[in-house]
Amino acid sequence: MADNVFDAIVIGSGISGGWAAKELTEKGLKTIMLERGRDIPHIKGYVNANKESWEFPHRGGRTQQMIQDYPVLKRDYPLNEVNLDYWVNEKESPYTETQRFDWYRGYHVGGRSLMWGRQSYRFSDLDFEANAKEGVGVDWPIRYKEIAPWYSYAEKFAGISGSRDGFPTLPDGEFQKPMDLNCVEKDVADRIKQQYKGQRIMTIGRVANITEPLPGRSNCQYRNKCWLGCPFGAYFSTQSATLPAAQKTGNLTLRPWSIVTEILYDKDTKRAKGVRILDAQNNKTYDYFAKIIFLNASAINSAWVLMNSATDVWDGGLGSSSGELGHNLMDHHFRLGASGIAEGYDDKYYYGRRPNGIYIPRFQNYGDDKRDYLRGFGYQGSASRQGWNRDVAELTLGGDYKDALSEPGPWTMGITAFGEILPYHENKVTLDKSKKDKWGLPVVNIDASIKDNELKMRKDMTGEAVAMLEAAGLKNVKSFDNTYYMGQGIHEMGTARMGRDPKTSVLNGNNQVWDAPNVYVTDGACMTSAACVNPSLTYMALTARAVNHAVGEMKKLNV
Repeated sequence: MADNVFDAIVIGSGISGGWAAKELTEKGLKTIMLERGRDIPHIKGYVNANKESWEFPHRGGRTQQMIQDYPVLKRDYPLNEVNLDYWVNEKESPYTETQRFDWYRGYHVGGRSLMWGRQSYRFSDLDFEANAKEGVGVDWPIRYKEIAPWYSYAEKFAGISGSRDGFPTLPDGEFQKPMDLNCVEKDVADRIKQQYKGQRIMTIGRVANITEPLPGRSNCQYRNKCWLGCPFGAYFSTQSATLPAAQKTGNLTLRPWSIVTEILYDKDTKRAKGVRILDAQNNKTYDYFAKIIFLNASAINSAWVLMNSATDVWDGGLGSSSGELGHNLMDHHFRLGASGIAEGYDDKYYYGRRPNGIYIPRFQNYGDDKRDYLRGFGYQGSASRQGWNRDVAELTLGGDYKDALSEPGPWTMGITAFGEILPYHENKVTLDKSKKDKWGLPVVNIDASIKDNELKMRKDMTGEAVAMLEAAGLKNVKSFDNTYYMGQGIHEMGTARMGRDPKTSVLNGNNQVWDAPNVYVTDGACMTSAACVNPSLTYMALTARAVNHAVGEMKKLNV
């Protein structure tokens, strides 16, 4: 086999790309995984993993130079000095916005699997059936029962800790033992269940932090430094889990610094034959060839690759024949909720830094519950005691202030809502050829916003948060809304959606591009709707399922 010929090519090395590489190599396929950024080796690449805040020049904060250099990242929490190198250099890789869209990217081996929030939930039948029942977008070409075995498969390998709750809108999975709720959370959970007669529950988050060892990985140490990279391998990432598995087979070639500029399409066979890359270090072009291509560059970048491919056949690029490529961009809207004070727990505390919180599953527009908007939302949050950083206006100087710092403050609890955004055709990404990146490549323009349905939902998201915390006995409950712009959820989805008809979708029910069936897209781009739960577990399951299909098609000589 020539140095540039493989059985399979994987574009991208994040959560779904890592899974594609693992599954393809374990099934015996010689596979090359192309990553546009640098390598970050497991453990030794996590240079700040064991540092405390006082070991950073600015205590982990941001500088004026950082604010100047990162005009997008500065818009929210990701801009800080502790893991700045994990985020994209915005001067080298810009994009344009018709409407504000906060696009937070990680261009390196592992992608955002090193920085993700790790909350891992299954979609339910409610989610897979919603589009068809409501006449929104297009129907998902699969249902829960078809993907359920793949959810189980992904959960067992990734390591998801959580509680089996038997709640209808949040299917149970294959979980390791759950992390514990603290004393306030336990009492609030009991009161919510009682007050709402079991129609609402509060449970511990289902999180990709293992509580029991897995091969090559130690259980979570409760350091809550996950965003720095975990030297224990306690949370799921490409580096800790899928990449070692793929490398163990001897079938993987990993090539960082490889910007895929297009998928090479053969008009005679109507199949892709390979990819073209631009080496990000030497600016030379190379071609790689394979029978199967998995596109996992993340939702917006996967659309970009398709738009740049086969433009001599389709003006809009490979997969554009339906007119849907780049459209239906989704995220999750949030940054609002409520908080209150829990009285009567002054003699209670907790130990460690649990890298997880509570979860309240969706209860809106289910059963007898009807709202004036479609879909719904869930809540994440936690209870904790304020410590040294609380604001004590009257004790800002002197010995009394120092004494106050040594005592924990009152218990507070806060919850933040995460809501579904519908798949609007007008929410889209396009190529902006008037602006180029460092390598002379056209950038994307993003044009997306939330609409009336989400705005109506947001009123409920704060109102219900206040009502639940008050019903649970918290005092001085106040709502908050810190304003949301699309992209801030870092859950981009939908730019190459799955469907049942090539006239209205980019991919079929097996994640194949209708126009080139040996090209599979299994990252966020493939999503037909967003649900209100974190989507990464669904990417894992869809990827494993799609690889199984692709290898079967190879054996049948169909690709």
